[in-house]
Amino acid sequence: MQDNTIHEAEFEANLGLYWLLSGAAYFSLSIIGIPLLLLWFPLGLWGTRRYINNMSARLTSKKLIVRRGILTRTENTVPLDKITDIALIQGPIMRLMGLHKLTVETAGQSGTGSLISLVGIVDAPGFRAQILEQKERLSGLPPQPEAFPVTNDNVLLAQLVEMTASLKRIEALLTSKYNS
Repeated sequence: MQDNTIHEAEFEANLGLYWLLSGAAYFSLSIIGIPLLLLWFPLGLWGTRRYINNMSARLTSKKLIVRRGILTRTENTVPLDKITDIALIQGPIMRLMGLHKLTVETAGQSGTGSLISLVGIVDAPGFRAQILEQKERLSGLPPQPEAFPVTNDNVLLAQLVEMTASLKRIEALLTSKYNS
């Protein structure tokens, strides 16, 4: 079976500005950092543009492929059946700028934190829903209808629904394994 591309993510236009402002906030916290702000904006503007141009996130029928980096380029390929959690995070500045952070965690990953973290995907809740839908298709179970639309106000509730669905899939797999 061929691995077809389902969706190629795009990134928000104001993502570079978000990173520039975040860096400027860190520099302004120290006396040494304040003069460095004069260098940060031209270098940061160049660097963020270049980094964003090298970023891509592609959902295929079997995996999620994420590429990024300027000097050291990284490509993460995550099989959809290994994904255990996809979280949407939105801090106060991200909310003001309309950005989301999408984090992907997998079964068997070492260390704490997420395996993949992407900031600024256009329609991040929609991209997340596409990943989860394709993951459901691969599991062979019928897709579970979304009981609540994924919005900023009920992200936690949507995650609870997903966790319940994951537990049901695990129970089904365990039942089929022990009944065989």
